[in-house]
Amino acid sequence: MPDHMPPISEHLLAYLRKTSLRETEVQMQLRKATDALPESGWEVAPEQAQFLALLVQAIGAKLILELGTFTGHSALAMASALPPNGKLVTCDMEISYTNIAEAHWRKANVWDKIELRLGPALGTVANLIDEGMENGFDLAFIDANKKDYDAYYESALKLVRPGGLIAIDNVFWDGRVLNKADTEKSTTAIRALNSKIHKDERVSLSMLPMNDGLTVAWKRP
Repeated sequence: MPDHMPPISEHLLAYLRKTSLRETEVQMQLRKATDALPESGWEVAPEQAQFLALLVQAIGAKLILELGTFTGHSALAMASALPPNGKLVTCDMEISYTNIAEAHWRKANVWDKIELRLGPALGTVANLIDEGMENGFDLAFIDANKKDYDAYYESALKLVRPGGLIAIDNVFWDGRVLNKADTEKSTTAIRALNSKIHKDERVSLSMLPMNDGLTVAWKRP
């Protein structure tokens, strides 16, 4: 058995998407709108959005926390997987992006399941804790300011129930986590959190080579 995985080729990625993606028309429209933005690289990959939706279904999630909305692709996928009484709380600071998100959430008829909070992610999690939401969420997806990843993770551990999931995006950081000479704040923060979670007995984990790396941690009871 090989001890390494070669980079996925464009042809294999196209095959993966052709044979596994089940995107709705609105999801495809949102992806196209996001691709037209200079910051399109911030968007989660469609297979990753679908995987997050699968996690929602697999654990029967009813309440989701997302840190980092951008144009709402992952929120759309996860909200679409929620039951009728489900809810997703998401936050971002840039209204020009969230306006795109809101328009597509409305098109997909999931707007009533989503609560958008405009403001810093650190403020959002602090407010949720103050509101008595500790152990209230089934799933948290972290994809906001990378230098604050440790604080997001610790807050998510408070807010997610025992037996719930925490998914963390960009844990490869375009491979920069491998370069010890790279001491940029975001790189350092992600590298440190990866090491921390590996040793953290509060969770079970798997780091997946999906897009820019995705860690899924299960909060132990």
